[in-house]
Amino acid sequence: MSTPLPSFAPSAAFADSPGPTLVAPETRRLDGAVREAYVPPFAPPVRHGSLADLPFDNAAAVPAAVVLSRRSADGRWSDVTAAEFAAQVLAVAKGLISEGLMPGDRIAIMARTTYEWTLLDFAAWAAGLVTVPVYPTSSLFQVRWILQDSGAVTLVTETAAQAAALGPELDRLPDLRHLWIMEKGHVDQLAELGARVPDAEVDVRRGMLSPSTLATLIYTSGTTGRPKGCVLTHGNFFAEVDNAIELLYPVFKTQTEDPSILLFLPMSHVFGRMVAVACVRARVRLGHAPSLAPEDLLPDLAAFRPTCLLTIPYMLEKVFNGARAKAESGGRATVFDRAVSVAVRYGEAMEARQTGSGGGPGRALKTARSFYDPLVYRKIRNAMGGRVRHVICGGSPLGRRLAAFYAGAGIEIYEGYGLTETTAAATVTPPLQPRLGTVGWPLPGTRIRIAADGEILIAGDQVLHGYWDPQAGGVVPAAPDGWFPTGDLGSLDDEGYLTITGRKKELLITAGGKSVAPAPLENWLRSHPLISQCMVLGDRRPYVTALFTLDPGGITHWRRMNGKHPVPPELLTDDEEVRAVLQRAVDEANKLVSRPESIRRFAVLPRDFTEWEGHLTPSLKLRRDAIMRDFADAVEGLYEG
Repeated sequence: MSTPLPSFAPSAAFADSPGPTLVAPETRRLDGAVREAYVPPFAPPVRHGSLADLPFDNAAAVPAAVVLSRRSADGRWSDVTAAEFAAQVLAVAKGLISEGLMPGDRIAIMARTTYEWTLLDFAAWAAGLVTVPVYPTSSLFQVRWILQDSGAVTLVTETAAQAAALGPELDRLPDLRHLWIMEKGHVDQLAELGARVPDAEVDVRRGMLSPSTLATLIYTSGTTGRPKGCVLTHGNFFAEVDNAIELLYPVFKTQTEDPSILLFLPMSHVFGRMVAVACVRARVRLGHAPSLAPEDLLPDLAAFRPTCLLTIPYMLEKVFNGARAKAESGGRATVFDRAVSVAVRYGEAMEARQTGSGGGPGRALKTARSFYDPLVYRKIRNAMGGRVRHVICGGSPLGRRLAAFYAGAGIEIYEGYGLTETTAAATVTPPLQPRLGTVGWPLPGTRIRIAADGEILIAGDQVLHGYWDPQAGGVVPAAPDGWFPTGDLGSLDDEGYLTITGRKKELLITAGGKSVAPAPLENWLRSHPLISQCMVLGDRRPYVTALFTLDPGGITHWRRMNGKHPVPPELLTDDEEVRAVLQRAVDEANKLVSRPESIRRFAVLPRDFTEWEGHLTPSLKLRRDAIMRDFADAVEGLYEG
């Protein structure tokens, strides 16, 4: 995979950009196709120190600057200055030390997106600890595995119910010594307990850290369904956030208004963590919204009024579809659809001008956009708080038409691509150089290579050091030759823009950005006597579903035991009793996984998968593309209504 390619082609610079000069990727070609793209780093590498220094550096440089806002129980937001945040981080760090936590100990955090999450993250680092995020939606099996595998000595949960659910497993967690609960005020109590610890103890522990020190273990779904711990260092985060800040200067360095980001994606995911760190690094006001429910999130957006949102395509689709439904119920569907057409054409014209392939929006198009702005576009921007001008979008491809619509509506989309293993973004849309339908250029300092089989390979200082494996004595390298194999398929165009074309692995990624390994669910369900074959779906879909085929022998036996006459399986696809049995099987299988990974709906197919029809390989493995094609109507039916 590391076979040398021809020399890089010279890059072009875009000196007319209002921010730092954008340098187009250097590219290498092989057999007539672009096979590698590289953008030099925009930020110098960090040679000393750690993420733990950021709050204290901010406090020393700009003590009165507002760096975060904290939401109270009554929904009000209060600003937190750099000096106040540093003092809180110091107090909690001393509390962790007072409780006997030693440098290198792992502390797991299981909570939604809250202020306390970020506070604990930086306090743990200041105490020399390693943070281990745990999704609040994780199954009991997943929580136990992560705590066991990481050797976490402390778990902090958001609620008492989360802590209570772990009760039966505590005997199987010998390393776990502390269980603290946010809603019971334990974080504040930590700050009080640390009062007797000298400030100098935190200074000493911070001084022991370097860019190569382990910062966090983030567990991501493996192909076996057993989460793998990604070893990310302080240096990985610096390489990621420093170059992202320089590249996305309109988000992090705008001079026209105070920049702010309301974070509502999970802090347990590397995407949310990376942006939280970037906000503290760039001194961009950061807020946390724990709920994605519209009745909770919309008031937070209105009160916080962010200039940028971190989101996923599913959320942008929901905003668009919600606006369309509201317009239709008010008898304004025709106006909305015309506004959409205008915005898409405007966004595409803007793209053409910025990339030099067109002259930009004409007078008639500008007039039409101005006409529809108060009728449609402004209402969509107001639903996001009224000040949003930028959206960082990742998790799955957004789609060209929707990206063009939002651009035409006055919201610039920075679409990116990355993995936990790459500390979030490996590519991102560059400002003023969009290429709709792609996931942008390599992040500065990153190399993207397309292997002979089409797999995307990534190299850069943000790539993880390896996977955590205590059985193997520590860390197992993930990219021994310097190139991390992503399991995704893609292509590079002549300018170095990356397009995702498919997945080499069977791992699914829902529209919500949740990684789902289908094999454990499929294997469990396939063992059921009534089920012959099972295929779990959900890639780029809002939720997980499944296709079942019935086992003729199992069906015959089941009907006989229940006093029923045997009938062919194809006549039982909608039988209520059969579906009830299958639903119970699904419910049992769902206990193995978290709710976002669980099967929400299923369809029973009228015929089995066979090798001669192309649905199975000779070794009886599923040919997923063929099944998706031949049963497309059944698949679409699972996502209707």
